[in-house]
Amino acid sequence: MIYPEIPLAQTIVTLCKAKGIRHIVISPGSRNAPLTIGFTSDDYFSTYSIVDERSAAFFAMGMAMQQKAPVAVVCTSGSALLNYYPAVSEAFYSDIPLLVISADRPSYRIDIGDGQTIRQDYIFDRHILYSANLKQDIRKDANPLLRDQDTLPTGMHQATDDLDLERQQEIQRYNEAELNKALNTALTGQGPVHINAPFEEPLYNKVNTLSVSPQVIEAQPKAHTFEENLKALAEVWNTANRKIVMVGVLPPGSLEQELLNKLVEDDSVVLLTETTANLHHDRAFPFIDKLIAPLEKREDSALLWEKLQPEVLLTFGGMVVSKKVKAFLRKYQPKHHWHIDAKKAYDTYFCLKHHVQTDISTFLKQFLPQVHTVASDYFPFWEGIREDRTEGHKAYMKQMVFSDFKVYEQVLKQVPSGYNLQLSNSSTIRYAQLFRLVPSLKVFCNRGTSGIDGSTSTAVGAALHDAHPTLMVTGDLSFFYDSNALWNNYLRKDFRIIVVNNGGGGIFRILPGDKNSERFSKYFETTHNLNAKGICETFGLEYYHASSEDEVAAQLAYFYNPSNAPKLLEIFTPSTVNDEVLLGYFRFLADKG
Repeated sequence: MIYPEIPLAQTIVTLCKAKGIRHIVISPGSRNAPLTIGFTSDDYFSTYSIVDERSAAFFAMGMAMQQKAPVAVVCTSGSALLNYYPAVSEAFYSDIPLLVISADRPSYRIDIGDGQTIRQDYIFDRHILYSANLKQDIRKDANPLLRDQDTLPTGMHQATDDLDLERQQEIQRYNEAELNKALNTALTGQGPVHINAPFEEPLYNKVNTLSVSPQVIEAQPKAHTFEENLKALAEVWNTANRKIVMVGVLPPGSLEQELLNKLVEDDSVVLLTETTANLHHDRAFPFIDKLIAPLEKREDSALLWEKLQPEVLLTFGGMVVSKKVKAFLRKYQPKHHWHIDAKKAYDTYFCLKHHVQTDISTFLKQFLPQVHTVASDYFPFWEGIREDRTEGHKAYMKQMVFSDFKVYEQVLKQVPSGYNLQLSNSSTIRYAQLFRLVPSLKVFCNRGTSGIDGSTSTAVGAALHDAHPTLMVTGDLSFFYDSNALWNNYLRKDFRIIVVNNGGGGIFRILPGDKNSERFSKYFETTHNLNAKGICETFGLEYYHASSEDEVAAQLAYFYNPSNAPKLLEIFTPSTVNDEVLLGYFRFLADKG
């Protein structure tokens, strides 16, 4: 067995192994060589090499999201670490256990003019669950050029006597304690953790035996118990005639169908779900904007808003996509808002009354036996509107010209059963919200920070070890922005990408402003004439394209067939009609009732 010579690197690798962290994504570098040697020399670990640190971090986050377990990313010192920040912030707000391990220069090398050095300690301080800033080992061979000096720089020591041996033992105990805290937080805390490890040269020396035997402190899982007066909540629930249950981002399988059935089969309850909620029920309203947006254009809108206003709002899951429902509930606030989550509760609607700190299944198993159905016209009234919306939707789609909206209808209708569906942000996730997807699809989107960066990288990582194939649906800007997601050797042959290319950020055209000005096209819409063909040739994907409804149908007929390489279908849509088609849709629904 080969090990890095540096005790700190041995300690990190040994404790990761002891705690079952198997997947290690490494971005090549020099300062992290001791970690690379340690992880790649042990068959226990599955290691991956991804050059682009930003892509590497999202790739690791995608794996962690699917496996619900920490995945590590390892990088060299300097600005490499900063490229992890987009994924770190996404993992923080999406509750994904991403383990960041950064190599660093010794402390005496910081801010003296050396290359590849920045202040790496606490670098993610505002978006991290724990930061372990480790201490450098004392080495006898530390920089021979400094051995004759009377005073060594701060942090630079030579182990020449018993005092230095004692100091090294103290450093080792400190590092072990910090590593145990960090790794246990990664295992139990549902979020990102940062370990910063300073290494002195030489970095590439190897040994055949370990010089450390670090203490392993077992992680203590957090129990899903909570202290809440369920009787008082049940009394409020049982006397309310209008209740909304709204679900944001939720991993597939988070809630038993039987519990959902019992919760919503009540005429006083309206269930609002989003594409990313991964919940399905005949009584659900899975397209919130389709329900709400047309109300704004009705003459009797104020009356309808008041009729929809809930007395009780029960929420669970992560971030909510719909801006319309946020605006509605902030203006027409419920008397009671309860959020169910073991970790946190955002006061999104400025009226949060209770944060019940447990998972939704545990809560409902104790809450539902205490409640009963309530006679109400709340669900029946909105069910009638939903039926009108459904008929209006069908009628509008029949008359719709070729556009983004039409393409998303074609694409989402034909995703094979059982696929994992990864969606990019901006227009893609918003169009997806307007359709009812088949229950067999598992839907994912980086909604923690809702950025366009890293969507494809996340999908590639998430697809790697899943039993089912993955489809990534993305807009053009998001795809080009993250094209380095394809710069690795881990693309599955059954991986599929659909790029809807409207020549820029078309979603901005629905916003107020002069859409025909040069300033708008350059700085907001970001118009371009790029296509994905060259990228596919570079990274070895089969490339297909379409520019009409018939061409899209023809390509989709064969797109999911087995292949020897991953496939990408680029669909070109006219950029100047998409905004009118979408805005016209909501006007049409309003006119139809």
